[in-house]
Amino acid sequence: MQGDQPLRILVAEDDAALSVMLVYNLEAAGHAVMPVDNGVDALREVAEWKPDLVLLDWMMPGLSGVDLCRRLRTATATRHLPVIMLTARGEEQDSIRALDLGADDYLVKPCGMDVLHARVRAVMRRSRGRAADPVAAQPSDELSFADITLDHAARRVTRAGGALALGPTEYRILLHLMRNPRRVFSRAEILAAAWDDRIHVEERTVDVHIRRLRMALNATGGADLIRTVRSSGYMLDDGKVD
Repeated sequence: MQGDQPLRILVAEDDAALSVMLVYNLEAAGHAVMPVDNGVDALREVAEWKPDLVLLDWMMPGLSGVDLCRRLRTATATRHLPVIMLTARGEEQDSIRALDLGADDYLVKPCGMDVLHARVRAVMRRSRGRAADPVAAQPSDELSFADITLDHAARRVTRAGGALALGPTEYRILLHLMRNPRRVFSRAEILAAAWDDRIHVEERTVDVHIRRLRMALNATGGADLIRTVRSSGYMLDDGKVD
């Protein structure tokens, strides 16, 4: 990891042996590391120590990693704090759930340290890229399509005046579609827009999140504005011609 910027990394892991290994390898790479073994202490250290990145175990005593990740994503101060979920679960639905909760990436334990370092670098590149994105930084970045309004500065979506509750992934997909209405995007293109370089996420995962996005958008009975284009992908379309 020579040449990488040193980070403040919070390691929230209740497996003592794994925690020691993670701390040793991350410190050897030049990072400052704070280990904790439960979710309550992790939440406190996030507020007091202010890490650049959190490695978060899926299951921990006191406050689970799942609940902690959810709290971090709903709090304004930590909404964009990079989180990598550590889990012994290898099932696809569990990995989808970790990403849907707002985790930036996930690793199935046990994992190689080279893989860990690569994932840390990738997550931090994405995080810094979002911070430097002049479009994302625009306070007036408000998009509208049909009766949907997306306020990107506030991360708020409304339809017909009513607020919608979207998961982080569904939000990123909708943002991409609303920036490019009436244009068909393949699953690979949506994957690249919503997950950046998470190459381990399969294209069929897009279908799961499109389905969830549809359910959220149509919860109040509005017209379905997401069109499935057979053998091509998806688009945002209201049936009108400009």
